Amino acid sequence: MKKILILGGDGYLGWPTAMYFSRRGHDVTVLDNFIKRAWQMERGVEPLVPITPLHQRIKIWKEITGNDIRLLVGDLTNPRIIYNALEELVPDVIVHYAEQPSAPFSMVDRHHAVLTQTNNVVGTLNLVFAMKSLCPNAHLVKLGTMGEYGTPNIDIEEGFIEIEHKGRRDVLPFPKQPFSFYHLSKVHDSHNIMFACKTWGLRATDLNQGVVYGIETDETHLHPLLHTSFHYDEVFGTVINRFCVQAVAGIPLTVYGGGNQTRTYLNIMDTLQCVELTVNNPPQAGEYRVFNQFTEKFSINELAEHVKHAGEHHGLKVNVDHVPNPRDEQDKHYFNPSNENLRSLGLKPRKFSDVVLEQMLVDIQANQGRIDRDVIHPKVKWRQN
Repeated sequence: MKKILILGGDGYLGWPTAMYFSRRGHDVTVLDNFIKRAWQMERGVEPLVPITPLHQRIKIWKEITGNDIRLLVGDLTNPRIIYNALEELVPDVIVHYAEQPSAPFSMVDRHHAVLTQTNNVVGTLNLVFAMKSLCPNAHLVKLGTMGEYGTPNIDIEEGFIEIEHKGRRDVLPFPKQPFSFYHLSKVHDSHNIMFACKTWGLRATDLNQGVVYGIETDETHLHPLLHTSFHYDEVFGTVINRFCVQAVAGIPLTVYGGGNQTRTYLNIMDTLQCVELTVNNPPQAGEYRVFNQFTEKFSINELAEHVKHAGEHHGLKVNVDHVPNPRDEQDKHYFNPSNENLRSLGLKPRKFSDVVLEQMLVDIQANQGRIDRDVIHPKVKWRQN
């Protein structure tokens, strides 16, 4: 049994992670300030299915499983919150999801860019300083993003690359070419955490995750009020979730630009598997390591075709529409990232398939009346004139 603190425990990944580890007998505490719910209200969006308050979900969880999940409420940008939490708990593992997670949100305007970087970078700095003082032997598992790397014209290694320059060789952090102010905040986190490990002897794993899809886990099936958030809007919704909602609603799938942009993806169940493998195989003191966390890669056009095929097999008429790309990104590019570290630890990937998509379509159809058609089309633009 490990004492596990999950930061951002109210979120899309945080809540399933809390249930996953609690069900396996670990001592789980979640911390959240519920700010994402306020950001959703500000943008006029909400998950497809209303999310039960975290307090109530924790109560239901204990009634069903007999396992208790502790709840702490607070904001990581206030250092007293995380210092008090670590002093009380002295966790073995800290899983850090507590960040503003949306690239479009960070690109709305100056205010949202500053908010994103303040929330993400300051919160993480407060965390590593608190770890140094109160639990220096804890393992920090930090959710990063494959978007830190951008789309370089070379193979993407896992965090580091061996370079020969003017007759000398060194292993250096892989060059970062982030896509947004959100992705930039993740780059700053990576550098700050790496520095903390090197200087103070902390131990950390940066999980550079691809785009996650899906909503169901083994634990969410235990009770209808234990589900996690499913976003489909242009700010917080990921592309596969958005395409599936569009297919059900009869809205043409909005492919940005030419649709040749290639990214990495994984099922939410594989996110849980990856985090567990990471927790069970901690780094040494002073070690900062990076795992590229994904299972497959697709272009946006390939995703659209998958959803179109699954939708038509399900009896839906699905059209695809190419719209002007609101983002500043290459349409055609080389993209070949490695993910050997998690595979070597035993990752058994779930393949993206029509079966998975059709189940998502069934779940969405059950809530079809809640789809807000006005929040899907992109309005946030990277280049502001």
